Amino acid sequence: MARGRKSGPSRLDLRRESEAAEAREREDGDEVVEEEVEDEDDDADEADPDAEVEASEEDAGDADADDEDSPKPKKKAKAKVAKVKAPAKPRKARVKEAPRMKAVWVVYDNSGKPQGEFAFKEKAEAEALLARKIEEKKQTFYLQMVKQPIES
Repeated sequence: MARGRKSGPSRLDLRRESEAAEAREREDGDEVVEEEVEDEDDDADEADPDAEVEASEEDAGDADADDEDSPKPKKKAKAKVAKVKAPAKPRKARVKEAPRMKAVWVVYDNSGKPQGEFAFKEKAEAEALLARKIEEKKQTFYLQMVKQPIES
């Protein structure tokens, strides 16, 4: 037996079994509802005395005519049971692609204001500016690599 695995049906097998059971329950429920609706329609036709009178008058008036020519009484339409639909799954929001980035060297003063910006391959020039600023102003300056979006 594989290490770390439990014996028994997998989650997929259990899910299939539960879906099949739910489908059977829905089918059983639909049949019961349809039978009740049909019984109600039959009772309504039998209880309507006007429908019987109209049918007997048509038969008496059309005794000489063919059955094909005579209009037949319309039966009431059976009520259709609307099936319950599962709620729609929410759509996933599209993830916006991150813009392409470039690395640059930035010389900052002690308050965090940028004093100079150089391309990544120009690190020597950035270090030279950093050394010059430290000698001139006698303050704290530092060099930091920053990633910025590429402008098209």
